[in-house]
Amino acid sequence: MKTFTEKDIIERLKKHFPEPWIDLNFENPYQLVVATILAAQTTDKKVNEITPTFFQKFPDPKSVADANLEEIESIIKSVNYYKRKAKLIKECCQKVVKDFGGKIPDTMEELVKLPGIGRKTASVILVNAFNKPAIVVDTHVRRVATQRLKISNGKTPEKIEKDLAKFFSKENWIYISKALVLFGRYICTAKNPNCKQCYLSDICPYEKKNL
Repeated sequence: MKTFTEKDIIERLKKHFPEPWIDLNFENPYQLVVATILAAQTTDKKVNEITPTFFQKFPDPKSVADANLEEIESIIKSVNYYKRKAKLIKECCQKVVKDFGGKIPDTMEELVKLPGIGRKTASVILVNAFNKPAIVVDTHVRRVATQRLKISNGKTPEKIEKDLAKFFSKENWIYISKALVLFGRYICTAKNPNCKQCYLSDICPYEKKNL
């Protein structure tokens, strides 16, 4: 059973990440949409290496929508599944131009209609590009929420998202979504979690702490 409160977790997370960030580089919602599609099964570091060239060539959704697929592929070919990603990025931008006047929409309902954008990616865009409350459930958040802090016993991202949305108040969703991703990525890692340096270890119910 949980013996901690929302406040306990946030206070401790803020010692690690007073101002959490996202590891993908972007300057506007369009750039983050492209970066998140590229980042599937590819490191953020690799994505950040190719996006400057991409955005120089394609500064907005319309330029991508009008581009040849081969042009897009040639710039992103160093990422995994580049052919599929090129197709998704082009289709996504075509839909943005056709249905949203060339602007990335800023609601969950509209974002998930875009090719290549699932609920997790939509949450990332809402939180980081629009500063709107949403709960991001990536592999890191999933591990922290279920195996480590045991806030959720959900087996699906949807169930974990609901449990986190219930546990954390809405005004904290933006902070939590950013901080939990970083916490899972850099401290509460899948192998050999850094429990000795973790400010949450005193309240964490995880049975196999690496102390």
